[in-house]
Amino acid sequence: MRNTRRTTLRSAVVVVAGAATVLALPVGFAFAASPTAVPAPAPSVRAYVTTVKLADGSVAKVHKVGANHFEADVYAGSTKLDTLVSKGVAASYGQSDGLHVVLRPNGTVTSWTDRASQPQPKPQPQLTSSVRITMPDGRIAELVNGPHGKRVELSTAKGHALVTIDLRRPSGGHDGWTYKLVQDGKHVKFVVIDSKGGGNSWVYDFDGKLIAKYTVDPAGAGHPVLVPSAGGTAATGAAGLGYSMVSHQG
Repeated sequence: MRNTRRTTLRSAVVVVAGAATVLALPVGFAFAASPTAVPAPAPSVRAYVTTVKLADGSVAKVHKVGANHFEADVYAGSTKLDTLVSKGVAASYGQSDGLHVVLRPNGTVTSWTDRASQPQPKPQPQLTSSVRITMPDGRIAELVNGPHGKRVELSTAKGHALVTIDLRRPSGGHDGWTYKLVQDGKHVKFVVIDSKGGGNSWVYDFDGKLIAKYTVDPAGAGHPVLVPSAGGTAATGAAGLGYSMVSHQG
């Protein structure tokens, strides 16, 4: 029993001695060894999210930096124009040469342009084309296709003006010859009629190409019938062209 008590005491003394050692440390030394820890800020990680095409053709490359924290780099081609930063609940706005860009806290991007700042397309000039032909009567016809429609300017072989016809004034005449413009569906045709000679007729398109020729059938004296030079029924051709027959008595 003595041995047991001696051993227990010795152990207690050791514990007390150890405690005394700890307590004997200077107070200042204990605080210096255990300073208050201040966590270092975590480094920002800029993660690419998407690329948005903007209203003027430039792009915004969106990156997420943190919760409710986005940044958008705006590029025109390879040139970086600006960086928008949206953090928390505030959206970020940018403007350049009529382009407006908004970066919202959830990372979405919207854009629009000022109409007045956009270059307006120049109106394309309406071209005028013309072609000159020598008609069967020896006179000159200039077939003009211009901004105000189609017209035919008629003149003598020496260049003296005779008459001008168009779809508002589609018919004219000179010295026994009749000249007409005829609307045939989407096409306009120029018809030359030898009214004095019996009604032989020539039909041109506005490229100046002779597309039909009608001649009087001698067998139809008193009851004129036009026969196309390529064959077929002349009455259909005459009615379709919309000009009247000229009676020829044999």
